[in-house]
Amino acid sequence: MISVDGLAVEFGGTTLFSDISFVINEKDRIALMGKNGAGKSTLLKILAGARQPTRGKVSAPKDCVVAYLPQHLMTEDGRTVFDETAQAFSHLHEMEAQIEKLNKELETRTDYESDSYMALIEEVSALSEKFYSIDATNYEEDVEKALLGLGFTRSDFQRQTSDFSGGWRMRIELAKLLLQKPDVLLLDEPTNHLDIESIQWLEDFLINNGKAGIVISHDRKFVDNITTRTIEVTMGRIYDYKVNYSQYLQLRKDRREQQQKAYDEQQKFIAETKEFIERFKGTYSKTLQVQSRVKMLEKLELLEVDEEDTSALRLKFPPSPRSGSYPVIMEGVGKAYGEKVVFRNANLTIERGDKVAFVGKNGEGKSTLVKCIMKEIEHDGTLTLGHNVQIGYFAQNQASLMDENLTVFQTIDDVAKGDIRNKIRDLLGAFMFGGPEESMKKVKVLSGGERTRLAMIKLLLEPVNLLILDEPTNGLDPAGIQEMRTLIRNMPAATGATVLISSHLLGEMEQMVEQVGIIDHGHILFEGPLTELQRHSRGNVTLRLLDPAKAAPILRANGLTAHSDSCVVTLPPLQDALLADLVQKLAACGAGVVELTPHTKTLEEIFLSLTSEEAD
Repeated sequence: MISVDGLAVEFGGTTLFSDISFVINEKDRIALMGKNGAGKSTLLKILAGARQPTRGKVSAPKDCVVAYLPQHLMTEDGRTVFDETAQAFSHLHEMEAQIEKLNKELETRTDYESDSYMALIEEVSALSEKFYSIDATNYEEDVEKALLGLGFTRSDFQRQTSDFSGGWRMRIELAKLLLQKPDVLLLDEPTNHLDIESIQWLEDFLINNGKAGIVISHDRKFVDNITTRTIEVTMGRIYDYKVNYSQYLQLRKDRREQQQKAYDEQQKFIAETKEFIERFKGTYSKTLQVQSRVKMLEKLELLEVDEEDTSALRLKFPPSPRSGSYPVIMEGVGKAYGEKVVFRNANLTIERGDKVAFVGKNGEGKSTLVKCIMKEIEHDGTLTLGHNVQIGYFAQNQASLMDENLTVFQTIDDVAKGDIRNKIRDLLGAFMFGGPEESMKKVKVLSGGERTRLAMIKLLLEPVNLLILDEPTNGLDPAGIQEMRTLIRNMPAATGATVLISSHLLGEMEQMVEQVGIIDHGHILFEGPLTELQRHSRGNVTLRLLDPAKAAPILRANGLTAHSDSCVVTLPPLQDALLADLVQKLAACGAGVVELTPHTKTLEEIFLSLTSEEAD
């Protein structure tokens, strides 16, 4: 459907990528992956027609509709949320107005036999046929479904777009694109501003849409769920596989191992052949053999091993000044704006060295809670910051607040004070801005992930002991996310800091923190160790039996069923006492319990079960 032929992008004497060719077929759902700065967003802009390559071309049918969602975008003010979203159908309204105009012209003209009159009839007929072939009769219902799916409430529909943050405006733009039903949908980090339920809605939409799409995303679970093909941009070239990203990583690993094995074997063969030539090149009886081997080496096609980008972040925070034992204590804290209660009666104590994740749907009060801790807004109740608490805050939109006309070095040099100025080059190097070319780049040409890294450097310039991170992994590549995960996990031990983190990547937070706070409808549903939350939210239990037939009566008596042709029985979550009693009964009847495996629910599963409407 869309053909990419020999694309190359060069700027400032640097080649971003060259000689890239591939085809986007109908119904392809492609993950465009690669490290920050590899050229993913640039390639997406070229496909969208928003940028021209240095060489090469992109070919597409004339009637092919391509919709593009960039990372950073602002919706125009002056309309309500519903009206702005309905702009997705503005071309239909224009078409309808044109049909009405032409019909009125037909009514007033009397030159029925003229060629121009017949041409006008043909134009009206063609336009009407096109208009009525598009099912837009229920467009208001479609707008409503899209907005509700992306997290808006009906009360938001008539609010002005100016009332919403940049993240919510991005959702409006995403809704507009989805409603246009394009042939190819290009999405650059679409999940950055979505909560878990909105991400699930978007997944379902993209899977069931049946159209082609290319997605750049740092959310590996999201990418794996929706894509069937992976194109990785690395070291100026691409690798294209017809599998999702996780499968691609395994195939890439296997391919490099095979390449390395073949390369090593060839190098061994070459060395042995050269040794033979050197040993016998002056021997008359071996002349023919020597010549044969020389020709063999000349014709030999040398094998190569794919280059691998081994560059990585080296994140390290300076030691923190020691805070009191309890950096944050809340007693009956609440916040309301008029009649709207954001949250109420929040009671929690955060100890020094804790790593706490606050999770909740968008609009449930996570950001407001952070503002209360930072003393930016008034609140009810008592909130006490401990002795010598120094707060460092990484906002979700931190990267977009920087001056785009400054270079990377200037951005850091302008805010660095005191002795830390002597370590600017070291900091830039640790965050992969070490070279002269990288440090002299202007902020406006940086990718989303590179901006995130730069914003993180600014946070390192002053030692802090209470670090508040709002979506710290947004825009980072998989390697960067891994590095951030390790950093946060080790930070308290390394620096003595306390970490509060908010992220929609619940799977990542599960690996970063030990403490969790779940906020829903103005209440803190849970605050405490993740292990305790998992203990109270039990998963299924798997039993492996020697004789399932003997177990069947016992299981039925307990309201459970099992297949007689299977040795494995899956039980719903059971309390320890009930499970122990059941196992004892199964053993007594001769069923033979060989193996018992309890399954732990993920943080995502627990969160969804606690915040579902059924739970309410």
